[in-house]
Amino acid sequence: MHTNRSGMPAAAPKKAGKQGTAEKRGAAGRRATPRRAGRTAAALAAAALLAGVLPSAQAAAAPAPRIDLTVLVVDDGGSAVEAITAELKGSGVPYRVVDLDDPNRPVLDAAFLSDTVDGRPRAKYQGVVLPHETAFGPDSAEHTALQAYERTFGVPQVDAYTWSHPGVGLDYTTDGGWSGVLDGTTAGVTAAGRAGPFGYLAGSLTFEDNDPAISESYGYAGRPRAGFTSYVDVPVGGGGRASLVGEYTADGRRELVVTFAYNQYQRQFRALARGIVEWLTQGVHLGRSRNYLSVHVDDVFAPDARWDAVRNCTPGDLDCAGGDGEAENPIRMTAADATYAAAWQKASGFTLDMVYNGGQGEQWKTEHGGADPLTDRLLADRAQYRWINHTYTHPFLGCVQDNTTVPWRCATDASGATLWVSRSELSAQIRDNLDWAFRKGLSVDRSELVTGEHSGLKTLPQQPADNPNLAGALADNGVKWTGSDNSREPLQRAVGAARTVPRHPMNVYYNVGTAAEMADEYNWIYTSRADGGSGACEDNPASTCLPAPLDTTTGYATHIVPQEARTALGHVIANDPRPHYVHQSNLAEERLLYPVLDKVLADYRTLFAANTPIVNPSQKDVGTELARREAWDAALAAGKVTAYRIGTAVTVKAPSGVQVPVTAPEGTRKQLLLGTTAFGTPYAGARSAWTAPELLQTSVTLQLPTA
Repeated sequence: MHTNRSGMPAAAPKKAGKQGTAEKRGAAGRRATPRRAGRTAAALAAAALLAGVLPSAQAAAAPAPRIDLTVLVVDDGGSAVEAITAELKGSGVPYRVVDLDDPNRPVLDAAFLSDTVDGRPRAKYQGVVLPHETAFGPDSAEHTALQAYERTFGVPQVDAYTWSHPGVGLDYTTDGGWSGVLDGTTAGVTAAGRAGPFGYLAGSLTFEDNDPAISESYGYAGRPRAGFTSYVDVPVGGGGRASLVGEYTADGRRELVVTFAYNQYQRQFRALARGIVEWLTQGVHLGRSRNYLSVHVDDVFAPDARWDAVRNCTPGDLDCAGGDGEAENPIRMTAADATYAAAWQKASGFTLDMVYNGGQGEQWKTEHGGADPLTDRLLADRAQYRWINHTYTHPFLGCVQDNTTVPWRCATDASGATLWVSRSELSAQIRDNLDWAFRKGLSVDRSELVTGEHSGLKTLPQQPADNPNLAGALADNGVKWTGSDNSREPLQRAVGAARTVPRHPMNVYYNVGTAAEMADEYNWIYTSRADGGSGACEDNPASTCLPAPLDTTTGYATHIVPQEARTALGHVIANDPRPHYVHQSNLAEERLLYPVLDKVLADYRTLFAANTPIVNPSQKDVGTELARREAWDAALAAGKVTAYRIGTAVTVKAPSGVQVPVTAPEGTRKQLLLGTTAFGTPYAGARSAWTAPELLQTSVTLQLPTA
């Protein structure tokens, strides 16, 4: 039991609290993660690694130990260990979990932690994650065995969440420190943190405060004692600062001490997660991560129907009586909107993906006197965007829809068999849109496709299976990557020889052109029946109703924009490559998308240093990344990966054809058949890559820098 200075039991660390309102499509109602180290940090990590593995002068003849590239996670069921485990899993770092609540768990003793392989001592784990510094009890045999192991092999330990006390190198909070709720507090990354594991951060991070009525994170900020180096701190009374994250070195061991509560979704943890892993692995580990953001703008060249605030529905939809939404009062970009989009891209340094329907543009042109300034402007600026095939006229490509009922159903023949859109029609929609693009001089990758409404793929509940003609039509046109809705199918899967690319829907609706329309529809979805809403939020256990309707004049700017930006940024800094998607209507009229993206980009650039830029991948790149992760995770789960370091050499063996993700310090080189080459690409102060053995090699071999 922890005790305070008077000998009385100390308060147990408090856990991370709930976060605010859960929103439709997931992440907005959860807490927020990011990552990695600077060039100096890499050199320090390499030096520390060598210090930990080189034999002493007394035992100079002994072989250098082998350190396996696996992390040991001791789990108490708390949110802090869960968060670090999620970071390891999400970035592809191998780990083994020991569950403290499992009565049949293995005992941590010398045999569990180490052995000998080919006459060489082997450390089975390169780092250890504990719930807190005395997870097994301070006087237990397991505690003693673990500390001896860490001393012998130079293996670092993370104390996932503890309190401020001398046992971890900190003064009690009563000695010039502070404890309490951290919501809204701005913490600073110290000079040591920036030179060490957190060199990818710009210098400060603010703890989330999503609901003033709920305590979301609690912390113990203590002043460092001898042997403690603070990496992240906060101001305390008297003009000083006290640590929330730091390194404690004592008795030949190193601990990363974290003294605030968190969970895997909170932005403050996501910002620090990369650095925690880099510190834990001394900058050398399997797995890699990036901060990704791409935005698909669907229906380009086509008009979108408009929300009707009186009928609380969208004319043209089956559940909206009367009218044709695209004919009544459609929303479509103008040439001025296209000019603005190009200028915004240049100013923001960010490229949009235009997901286009050429046939819809041709139809609009025919219906409007044969002229279309929007198409002319977009084509003039064609080289400034990426372009993705969205089919020629955007029809539904699944089953033949029977619209005589609400909701619609799949039409059937006389025998009751489902009627499907044919392979020839599917193929024509894909092919004709490509041909149109090539005639107009657009650069389109024929391997990429997004069907209208993701149709052709299964659509629950009406269509529980893919259109059986879809896979063949994709193959006919060389499509390898087809977009899917992440809110329905978050995992990538095969469609014949092609694979899906799940896309995050953004809560900026396709059928609105003004902030007032957006807030009105949002109110309909997210307010109770008593407040004039649909009550859908009351009926859906995964959603939460607004306490009161938003002001339609200000609600978009004050509530929806910050919430949607927070959700999107959460995806970005969680190593999630999936694209976000919106519609051309969001670039029209009041141009509702830009305030969201501006906030995402501004918040990101405030948080991260220049060495950690946002990565803006193409749809093909996202599909490839997800496919590689799936193969890598399968190889790890099957126990078919062997990876270790001996001194400055790293060796990785994986099944043939499986790309291996590796992160290492600057200066690392990859062994070729003859000579070496620089390894990986730089990101967040380290170098990383998906890699494989070179010609005539059976393993990946890396040489780490010696200083």
